[in-house]
Amino acid sequence: MITRRNFIINTGLATTAVLALPSLAFTMNKKQIGLQLYTLREELPGKVKETLERVAKAGFTTVETYGFSIKDQFWGLSAAELKQILEANGLKAVSGHYNSGSFLSDGNTDELKASIEAAKILESEYFTIPWLDAELRKNIQDYKQIAVRLNVAAKMCQEAGLKLAYHNHDFEFDKHDGQTGFEILLKETDKNLVYFELDLYWVIFSGLNPVELFQQNPGRFKLWHVKDMDKLNRKLNTEIGSGSINFKDIFKETKVSGMQYFFVEQENNYSPTIFDSIKTSHDFVAKELA
Repeated sequence: MITRRNFIINTGLATTAVLALPSLAFTMNKKQIGLQLYTLREELPGKVKETLERVAKAGFTTVETYGFSIKDQFWGLSAAELKQILEANGLKAVSGHYNSGSFLSDGNTDELKASIEAAKILESEYFTIPWLDAELRKNIQDYKQIAVRLNVAAKMCQEAGLKLAYHNHDFEFDKHDGQTGFEILLKETDKNLVYFELDLYWVIFSGLNPVELFQQNPGRFKLWHVKDMDKLNRKLNTEIGSGSINFKDIFKETKVSGMQYFFVEQENNYSPTIFDSIKTSHDFVAKELA
């Protein structure tokens, strides 16, 4: 499985309360169809300007970055240079995926601080942790330690005017002594500081129902990855609307989720090209979901 590594129960009254509130955030942003730029990881290096021009031409208005490092910044561009290109194309990086160096393993904050500064320059709203290395998630205590560090990072983000989110894959849903890592992260992190970016594909790949997660944890899933599952090979992606995931029913539950932004993503199986794929996905979302 390709990862970003190298680029990078509260129910009952709580649910009722969320349902009673107007979903102002989603009402304001529902026309802002986003793209996770990891989709274009083969195109961006060396061709940032041209690639982002094509993203805008496909109809996207927001993006989620990936791959920041202290050494290379964003594909050789500084955050300020990237921001200029985004603005020239009517795009805004409302979120970014930041691996944050060794912070999750040893607490070193050097790259975390640099990443937060980059997110501030981009004027992002969310700072998203995209991945846990395998050696960091072997048991319950590992996940508890990760939760502690997420709380620390979230406080640093808050002080910088950002919100922290955690993005899931499938391994978080593996059980450890009867609990999943995802359950531990939800329980052990501060619900007022740590939010979640729910990758709908990986939730369904793991045999779970995203709507049930919304209902059990109302308001915590501020970001979504909208990534479809190939009908013949569930390990592959496909264009939104062409696969097996019923996004229409999921999008009916934005209020309970608390969703503010969503990002189309496709990691493989493009048809016929990656730019055709993102255009097909955008148009389906614009017509049928947003």
